[in-house]
Amino acid sequence: MTEQGEFPPTIFVVHPKEKRSKCSVEPLRGTEGFSFWKFPKQGDEPISSYVRLGIGGPELTAADAKNGLLILDGTWRLAEKMEQDYQDLPIRSLSNWQTAYPRKSKLFEDPCEGLATVEALFAAYHQMGHNTDGLLDHYYWGDEFLKLNQSRIAELSTSPE
Repeated sequence: MTEQGEFPPTIFVVHPKEKRSKCSVEPLRGTEGFSFWKFPKQGDEPISSYVRLGIGGPELTAADAKNGLLILDGTWRLAEKMEQDYQDLPIRSLSNWQTAYPRKSKLFEDPCEGLATVEALFAAYHQMGHNTDGLLDHYYWGDEFLKLNQSRIAELSTSPE
């Protein structure tokens, strides 16, 4: 497994309408290896060697481990609006993971691929072969996420690189 520091920091591009109190990656703010940009502003990190987590691209694999990871963070509708600003970055997708995030929307139904941002981060890191220790420590539903995805985690852990 690759350790943080062996690859560029993960960038979260947060939509300004995203409530920090509801942002699942908020506990990672200020942690080494993670950078938060407030859309549409960009930070100092050069993103030419980054891949963007999204739907419709090839699956993330250990071959992507050397790249930085950029994740758009907002509701599904807001994230779709942010995609155009990052269309030059190659898209990488997740394999099938199940969410344990306790969400309720009175307005929209989440897509079937819908994971909380921190779940997507965990899944992406796992698929890339990065260390996932501690990523879910701040989440009371983290154990449920691991339980729901134990066969996926085991499958990826035993796959040849």
